[in-house]
Amino acid sequence: MQDKKIAGKRFAELVNILDVLRGDQGCPWDRKQDEKSIVDYFLEEVYEAVDALYSGSDKALKEELGDVMMEVVFLARIYKEKGLFQISDVIKTINNKMIRRHPHVFGEKKIENSDQVEKEWNRQKKAEKKEDSVFENKVKQIPALLESFFIGKRASNYGFDWEKLENVMKKLKEELKEMENAVESKEKDRIFEEIGDLLFAVSNVSRHLKINPELALKRANQKFIKRFQFIEKKLKEKGMDLEKASLEDMDALWNQSKEK
Repeated sequence: MQDKKIAGKRFAELVNILDVLRGDQGCPWDRKQDEKSIVDYFLEEVYEAVDALYSGSDKALKEELGDVMMEVVFLARIYKEKGLFQISDVIKTINNKMIRRHPHVFGEKKIENSDQVEKEWNRQKKAEKKEDSVFENKVKQIPALLESFFIGKRASNYGFDWEKLENVMKKLKEELKEMENAVESKEKDRIFEEIGDLLFAVSNVSRHLKINPELALKRANQKFIKRFQFIEKKLKEKGMDLEKASLEDMDALWNQSKEK
């Protein structure tokens, strides 16, 4: 209970800090911002929080979660100025939603496992939003690979999915073959479409393996950068320019980097 009181007090302090920063005697930069300028910082902080989580650094994650929270309060402050809602309304809305969507905890409904919990959540979500389609209110501002992951997940919630991983892998191989055929045809539009289908199939494989493809790709990107920087460093130690190095030289160093 003591921790809840401290958390409440400190959250109130954060709200007050944003009130001061946005006030008449506040910070010129903070006062200049609007919802559209802040959203880029908001997204950046979310991704930095994810990076911190996967880095394994509790200290970094603690800081980045604070930054995300600050952006939420900042946005709520902007909308308070518009006379639309304030941070207390945001908290009330999520509190009500969490209670409403957990009738097996806060109500009398009997739900036995996590699969049934997810189905109940999605049933309520669809009913609340009065959607004609499960994709009617799909998030638009999201990286495409992550979007495909969520599309497959949402369809799966309604039973539209492969039952076994081997069938998803078979589909992936089919899409790879279709892309190879498209490349042979040299038809640009066809190649474009088949690459998209292949990436969508990869996202489905990831989903069945319970791996977020966006995070897996990010790790692969970071791994590539690390290995390429190893090449740059070794070439520099040899007095060689990256631009003048042969592919054979770089391949040899690349293989060395994989041993690190």
